[in-house]
Amino acid sequence: MGFFDRIKSVLGANQHAATFRLLDGLLEELEVIQATNGQETAIPENSENAAALLASDQDSLRWIYSALLGQLLQAKKKRGQPADYPRWRRQVLILEMLLEAGLPLVSEELEALLKWLNPQIKRMTHLLPLSGTTTALQAFGARNSKFTPALLTHCTEFLEQLSDSSFDDACRVCLDAISLLLSETKMKILIDPSDPWAQLAINDLDAFDQSERAAWATFLAHCQSASAGKPTKKRQDETHHLFTLHPKLRQQFIDLGPRWFAAAGKAAAEDRTKDYYGHETSMHPLELAESNQDILKGLAWAAGSVDDSGLTRALGTMAASLYRKIPGIGPRAVRAGNACIVGLQLLANDDALAQLAVLKVKVKFGTAQRLIDRALEAAAERAGVTAEDIAELAVPGYGFDEVGQLEQAFGENFTARLTITGTTSTKLAWVKPDGKIQKTVPAAVRQDFTDDLKELRAIAKDVQKMLPAQRDRIDQLFLSKKSWDWNVFRERYLDHPIVGTLARRVIWTACRKSDGEPQFDFVLLEGELIDADGNRHEVSNPEETIVQIWHPIDRETNDVMLWRDLLDKHEITQPFKQAYREIYVLTDAERNTSSYSNRYAAHIIKQHQFNALCQARGWKNQLRLAVDDAYHPPYRLLPAWNMRAEFWVEGIGGDWGIDLTESGSYLHLATDQVRFYVIDSEIVSAHASGGGYGHGWRSDDTGDPLQMSDIPPLVFSEIMRDVDLFVGVGSVGNDPNWNDGGPGGRHVDYWQDYSFGELNATAKTRLAVLERLIPRLKIAERCKLDGRFLHVQGKRRGYKIHLGSGNILMTPGDQYLCIVPGAKMPGTAAAAKLHLPFEGDRTISIILSKAFLLAEDDKIKDPTILSQIGK
Repeated sequence: MGFFDRIKSVLGANQHAATFRLLDGLLEELEVIQATNGQETAIPENSENAAALLASDQDSLRWIYSALLGQLLQAKKKRGQPADYPRWRRQVLILEMLLEAGLPLVSEELEALLKWLNPQIKRMTHLLPLSGTTTALQAFGARNSKFTPALLTHCTEFLEQLSDSSFDDACRVCLDAISLLLSETKMKILIDPSDPWAQLAINDLDAFDQSERAAWATFLAHCQSASAGKPTKKRQDETHHLFTLHPKLRQQFIDLGPRWFAAAGKAAAEDRTKDYYGHETSMHPLELAESNQDILKGLAWAAGSVDDSGLTRALGTMAASLYRKIPGIGPRAVRAGNACIVGLQLLANDDALAQLAVLKVKVKFGTAQRLIDRALEAAAERAGVTAEDIAELAVPGYGFDEVGQLEQAFGENFTARLTITGTTSTKLAWVKPDGKIQKTVPAAVRQDFTDDLKELRAIAKDVQKMLPAQRDRIDQLFLSKKSWDWNVFRERYLDHPIVGTLARRVIWTACRKSDGEPQFDFVLLEGELIDADGNRHEVSNPEETIVQIWHPIDRETNDVMLWRDLLDKHEITQPFKQAYREIYVLTDAERNTSSYSNRYAAHIIKQHQFNALCQARGWKNQLRLAVDDAYHPPYRLLPAWNMRAEFWVEGIGGDWGIDLTESGSYLHLATDQVRFYVIDSEIVSAHASGGGYGHGWRSDDTGDPLQMSDIPPLVFSEIMRDVDLFVGVGSVGNDPNWNDGGPGGRHVDYWQDYSFGELNATAKTRLAVLERLIPRLKIAERCKLDGRFLHVQGKRRGYKIHLGSGNILMTPGDQYLCIVPGAKMPGTAAAAKLHLPFEGDRTISIILSKAFLLAEDDKIKDPTILSQIGK
């Protein structure tokens, strides 16, 4: 019994039986025509069977369509051709008639059609229902906003097979029509609109004409196929071919790429509970859809083949945003972020190196750091210099005419003057021909020089990103044993138009090249080398002079005080602590313990804040989870000294939602020992729940740490300074909301002891700064420094502000006063106007803000503060 005979036996009184009889009649009619006129035939225009069949209801026609297609899929073949060609031909003709009639097929029915068509296109293109298939797909596209991935895959294969087959007019019409159709839907399939950047991209692409959208569909499909760690030469050639084939595409990418890359850093409006296809999921607003990560990866690689400064800048900005950590999840999009670094490495121009220089300091994620290092090493190899040299050479001048200032003419009437005013700020002013200054952008400039103005503003933003990165890089030089030949130093530091604004606020030491013997210390002041006594110096023999960064560890106290006086006199704010840098010397307790320091043990610190500080200071750390696993201690490598420093910590608490995040990471850590090891010695580990460090988790086997007395004073001081920073910033004792002792009140004694206890080295530095500053304040008569506190006498009460934590006790009675600092807190503006000797200590600004606020406590209007003062 044949296929249709079996169907007839099943049908019986089925509702589709009448329609099937019409099909049977049409098949018999075509068989008679074939017997009379030959195998090649067509359905007669006046066929009553055909007309009656098409007049059937749609459900019956779809049933007939499925039956025909099922028969064609099962048709036997001989040497790749239908074994019963006449029968096969009759069925194809009726199938095409149904397709041309616009039968409303669903995705699965079209997938089955293409599954049958695709393997045969190259052999018998002219016999297949191409026109009907085109009509059916167009009808489906008109009814549906998107194709399923499976249907899109079949359609793509259909086009590939069609383009490789014998090419006639009918074939070309089909190819063009379906290519155009897919250009309308591919973007909707490829790009998940739930990400802000993706929705922006979809809106931008919707504005293009059909041919442009078709080119973009091909390009985005190419981008989404980026699967390897880096693009192969073949892939790069394909990218160049697409840009050559579609010149508009390349320019549109240059225009739109920066917008999309900037939007990739934005969070979605809210948590997403469904993906693009309606599947249940849970996504943080900062997370990116999986399919969009692939596209961004391909776009980043493509940007690596386009030498455009705006696109390159945007690529660096996007990289930093993609490595941004989501609490409890980790970096937002590692593989897309890695692709940005690869793209910058492919460019290998000055703009790309500048972005890598910023990322080197700004991004601390381990994988990213390794990629950046490889990119810089490759650039160094090409240039024939060291990777350290590249980090310095990579800082562009951005067109600045002199250190800290750029002037650019905008026509004959205005000159833009861009001035670097601080480590994170610039100022743009407009100079008229008569020399007068206009602060706002002139209307003529805004109208006639749109692109130039846009580029100037982009330069200002770039400089504002570059300067903090270079400040942090220079601050890391103390442990590098780095020195420069005099002429190199002047070029890369003092006279560099960007770095010079930092370097001229830093103290340096000129040494004899032959033996490294210091000759004089200096800052560059008004174009001259000035020492702490105010004496002028000159370098008479540049070839025999090297320069090192100055550190107070090996200077007499009087010399340090002279430097503080000179910087204060000229109101020089150093980009980081140098003249006021804390010094840490070995104590008797550390000599007694011999191999470790307990100086910063037994503190409670916030884990995620500590992890961020580790990244900023070059320490390797692992976020600790409440799982059955081992963790190495946070450590910092010191290659110039062949050492490794370790700071032992462990997670504390086990209550979900109180001590642990939803992802199971500890909220707080307990601190322990600081140790030093030879750099390549085996690193110990400890179980996540604690129990001591050791090799293989054995706390009694920790290897051979170096003796504390053998650690060079500079190394010891700088490492202890880092650890002091970790505790001083990350301690819960700094959090005014922990005055009740935190979860269950378990740490109330620790909070009290830390918040108002003895001053650490950082707090003692604040004391030294405030001793100079307080006498100059308008509230000086109401302030007095005494031991650990800044005493402030208000109109209502007296107050004691702790110089370590910034927390406040009210007198008499030493009642705790909780004031959570904020940008709008009264006193903040007054504190911001003060000249501080260095940047980066937020606590000293908070102390001064609170002092200004409390000195005039009769003007306080905040009910939360007033209710406490009135107690």
